[in-house]
Amino acid sequence: MLEITMISTGEEVLLGDITDTNAAWLSRLFFQHGFPMTRRITVGDHCERLAKEIESCSFNSDIVIVNGGLGPTTDDLSAAAAAMAADVGLEQSEHWVAEMKAKYKKLNREMPAANLKQAMLPEGAELIDNPVGTACGFSIKLNRAWICFTPGVPSEFKFMVKEKILPYLQLHYPQSQSLHCHRLFTYGLSESGISDTLKHIVLPHGYELGYRSSLPFIEVKLFAPSNDRYALELLNEMERLLGDNIVGKNLSLLDNLEYLIEKKQKKIGLLEHSTGGFVVNWLNQKCKLSEYIVSATVNHNATKEESNLETLVSEIDKQLSLIYRHSKVDIGLYSGAIAGDCFTVGIITIEGRWIQQLQFKREYTYNAQRSIIATVLLDMLRRQLEGITVFGHYESLNRILQKT
Repeated sequence: MLEITMISTGEEVLLGDITDTNAAWLSRLFFQHGFPMTRRITVGDHCERLAKEIESCSFNSDIVIVNGGLGPTTDDLSAAAAAMAADVGLEQSEHWVAEMKAKYKKLNREMPAANLKQAMLPEGAELIDNPVGTACGFSIKLNRAWICFTPGVPSEFKFMVKEKILPYLQLHYPQSQSLHCHRLFTYGLSESGISDTLKHIVLPHGYELGYRSSLPFIEVKLFAPSNDRYALELLNEMERLLGDNIVGKNLSLLDNLEYLIEKKQKKIGLLEHSTGGFVVNWLNQKCKLSEYIVSATVNHNATKEESNLETLVSEIDKQLSLIYRHSKVDIGLYSGAIAGDCFTVGIITIEGRWIQQLQFKREYTYNAQRSIIATVLLDMLRRQLEGITVFGHYESLNRILQKT
């Protein structure tokens, strides 16, 4: 198995001041192309520590990607650490000095002397061009590993990986098979519940199942060899097992709603109490969806809902009718106030109206409550548009009432 390691550098990454999006992006890209990452390491701005890590990785990895530390400032130490690990000196690349001067000339600026540091490379290193920045990359062969040094700026890093590093891997390791990630977005099921549901599925060699939990959704991912027909059979079986808790296939709930609303040309009106504008703001994240929102009212001063269920249903009926008739919409959405650990949501269309009261099974933060209530309401909308039962199954909620 090909051993691939990534070393991320910088105190800001190590201390959590910035999120290491480069590492996540590279792991995903490499995996999809058949080059799964073996390890990821983070080292601060310390030359000797970084040099020791580079040397250590050179003994147990085939490929090492070092990210960051190629800038012109004193805390950019990757070139010096590489030279230390390889026990060689630094030499100036006249080619890269000329490239940097040309870049500054295009901007009608004189190149600062500090940028000369970016042309100092370990002796014998192979330069990797960077047409979108002043930090060139470079590679060295050390012990077992081919070690590639890349800039930390995401746009420069991604360009270098796509145009230089990935083609190198594909050329030298052609036996690796690229993978395609099929995604099923679910709501209402727990991660352990999904795992139990899918545990009997037998995956052929080269296939993998993955899960990503992001409240309130769980994304189920099937990694399969590209253009493999068996993947469709597996997906069909997964869809059958997960049922109507799938809110989107290869697209999120919001993306799915955008597709459905635009396809069916449905105008929407909203009245929000407990969600406090969460639903309309969520819908407005999609430009096409926002075009179909005719009215949206947010009531921040709503009183607690009636404990008498008959009175509650009657009141919600009135509210839904007001949205539907006065706003002249095709679909009316309603989120009621939270009463203790219970909340009520409703939807009305020309086909009918659906009201349900649900109870949280555990404590949530205020924002988490709003997110869950909004998701339930939009899931009801999704279900109505797809022509399936509007009342779904939600493992984290108890249903107190449902009325049609």
